[in-house]
Amino acid sequence: MNTDLRIRLGPAELPNPVVTAAGCAGAGRELARFFDISTIGAVTTKSVMLEPHAGRPAPRMAETPSGMLSTTGMQGPGVDVFLQRDLPWLLSRGGRAIVSIAGTGMGEFGELARRVSEADGVSAIEVNLACPDPADPGGRYFVDDPASAAAVVSTVRSHARSDVPVLAKLSADVPDVVELATACVEARADGLSMINTVRGMAIDTRTLRPAVAGGIGGLSGPAIRPLAVGCVYRVHEALPDVPIVGMGGVRTGEDAVEFMAAGASAVAVGTTNFSDPSACARVLRQFTEALESRGVERAVDLVGAAHRSGVGA
Repeated sequence: MNTDLRIRLGPAELPNPVVTAAGCAGAGRELARFFDISTIGAVTTKSVMLEPHAGRPAPRMAETPSGMLSTTGMQGPGVDVFLQRDLPWLLSRGGRAIVSIAGTGMGEFGELARRVSEADGVSAIEVNLACPDPADPGGRYFVDDPASAAAVVSTVRSHARSDVPVLAKLSADVPDVVELATACVEARADGLSMINTVRGMAIDTRTLRPAVAGGIGGLSGPAIRPLAVGCVYRVHEALPDVPIVGMGGVRTGEDAVEFMAAGASAVAVGTTNFSDPSACARVLRQFTEALESRGVERAVDLVGAAHRSGVGA
């Protein structure tokens, strides 16, 4: 059986729905030693900022039951180095790039969108809305308020090249994820990425101190998968024509099937890359086998299958 794995994220077509999650694969260089990165749908890069950032002090990561807590502070060399070094390297290996961007204000987001979209070979821009809004004295994140998130998306969309799709990355740490998703789509997001990490904490019982610097970190891994699947299901039910990149604890091809049945058009593999750097290739192989065993000829036919079967949220 020759399964058609192609999917679309707005105007962009990918050869298959398996991509990396931002922050879990750099720009692909770390994983290229373990598999051919041109074989997966795309590499979603670590969030790129306008200027270099040192990130937060150590410790930045801690293992938790069925997951990982992290607080890297978006360490990186800045957009100049990314465009001159990292993006050309990824494209030279035949990879496709979904570039995650993060800013500390509208001006930074707009400038990043303009510069990244002008570069050749960018398949899509993912807007990391889990950034603090410097205009808010309480230090709220853009994603905490639908209006603020929509303003960022609108700024990115107005500065990005029209043929480069813009994906808004959403968090589950909000009162109403459907309201947030709707606001981003109304601000002209071409698609959604969901979910981001979930805010959490771990205490080192030897030192009786927080396990990561700053105390609160982002929880990822299998522990959050049911939450992520539920969010994807609800948003797809409300916005069935909007492509979603589903993520949160994907470890196997069956996990990818679950996300796509809930309504995702593509699936991002994240935390499991740290323990199995060939995970993306394995998930793609398992996903293909899962479709073949079910007699599904096209991956897009799986999107939203749980809704069509009459299963309730």
